Amino acid sequence: MKFLDEAKVYVRSGDGGAGCVSFRREKFIEFGGPDGGDGGRGGDVWIECVEGLNTLIDYRYQQHFKARKGEHGSGRNRAGGKGEDVILKVPAGTEILSEDRETLIADMTTVGQRFRLAKGGNGGFGNAYFTTSTNRAPKHANPGLEGQEHWLWLRLKLIADAGLVGLPNAGKSTFLATVTAAKPKIADYPFTTLHPGLGVVRVDTREFVLADIPGLIEGAHEGVGLGDKFLAHVERCRVLLHLVEGTSEDAGAAYRLVRTELEAYGHGLEDKPEVVALSKADTLDPETLELQVARIEDETGQKPLILSSATRQGVTEALRTLMARMDAAAAETPVERPAWQP
Repeated sequence: MKFLDEAKVYVRSGDGGAGCVSFRREKFIEFGGPDGGDGGRGGDVWIECVEGLNTLIDYRYQQHFKARKGEHGSGRNRAGGKGEDVILKVPAGTEILSEDRETLIADMTTVGQRFRLAKGGNGGFGNAYFTTSTNRAPKHANPGLEGQEHWLWLRLKLIADAGLVGLPNAGKSTFLATVTAAKPKIADYPFTTLHPGLGVVRVDTREFVLADIPGLIEGAHEGVGLGDKFLAHVERCRVLLHLVEGTSEDAGAAYRLVRTELEAYGHGLEDKPEVVALSKADTLDPETLELQVARIEDETGQKPLILSSATRQGVTEALRTLMARMDAAAAETPVERPAWQP
């Protein structure tokens, strides 16, 4: 299945059914009176967050969603039936934006969450509704109201507890494959990862979700390489694991380059808690390892973790550090309590 994290859709709710003009006509009943029923309401368009989806690929092949119209009213005071609703199913983490791609309409973050995108039109009143003491035989009815229509953008931002960032070939996919059951593509050339990946990490009887995104290069915020659009998938993460390749010419410069791109992207990524680790440590001799660690320490002010996914050196320590940072971030986040109501 291909990964698609953005799609444009057209939604339209159903029109309401028209009211009926009818009069009761039976044998031996001279003045039966009006008995036209009301029209049914048009169907709504809903969006629902469901389990088991992690892409918007379904909306590449179908972009138009229209609910059914309400049925017209009929004689004998029979109201028309309601039009059938349409439900768009999306994965958790999907944002619904207006056509300008900036105004947030809804954020679907919880499985089971539902939101009405377009309300169906009300049905029209039949002539029986207009009966009064002075107008005993009304001969008019209301048409149904029109439904609503919108062009909307769906944008998926994966929900993960921790996210991996770094330059291409920093070892992000290898680390994800080592600590989870995910099977990302791994090769010895840049931009092996073309789409974000998710995996569930288990450490010390606890679990959390880890996200891997394609690597960043200098000028990513200007569209160089794969750009920085995939950074949206780590916006919801509580902590970032920044992997710096140990075999790079200057680990400090590599770290600084990625930080520059995070700051250029914005959206709060530059302020997220960060764990820095020097990857591929098994390929370095002691002198080079010490030099690269010192370069990162000069940039960050703290000693990085020493990591090797191939030999699992420092892997457990890195996972425990991530868990500790996530717990600290959760403790600092204020708990929203509902307002008291009498």
